[in-house]
Amino acid sequence: MTTIKIANAQFWVHDQDEALAFYTDKLGWEVRADVTMEAWSFRWLCVGPPGGDGPALVLMPVPRQPMLDEVASAQLSDLVAKGAGGTLFLETDDCKAAYDELSARGVEFNDPPTVQPYGIDTSFRDPSGNNIRLTQVMEFDPDRG
Repeated sequence: MTTIKIANAQFWVHDQDEALAFYTDKLGWEVRADVTMEAWSFRWLCVGPPGGDGPALVLMPVPRQPMLDEVASAQLSDLVAKGAGGTLFLETDDCKAAYDELSARGVEFNDPPTVQPYGIDTSFRDPSGNNIRLTQVMEFDPDRG
């Protein structure tokens, strides 16, 4: 059977440069691709955790005309700002240490690391409003939490 793997996932962002600064400066990620196609007025911008060869996160600008009209573009932008653009689930081996490190870099968390039946979990948003969950996964225990 042919191998198929996830190469990239995508978030809509309001400003690619602002998103790039957040993911590289605050999260410490690396740029995996940054290619501008002038003829298409398009920038393919991907970031990911350093040293990884796993999927990257594409920081895609909220589309405008001709892809979406002004009303639809504004609606999508508003939904992203409200956190309705999806969620990125990150996993760490030490949620509290990651929380402390990222907080020191300026990441503003929605909640402190909290014990849940599946592990220790916290969340934050990127500058566009996209949800990001950070979890230390442990063996499921319905009595924990």
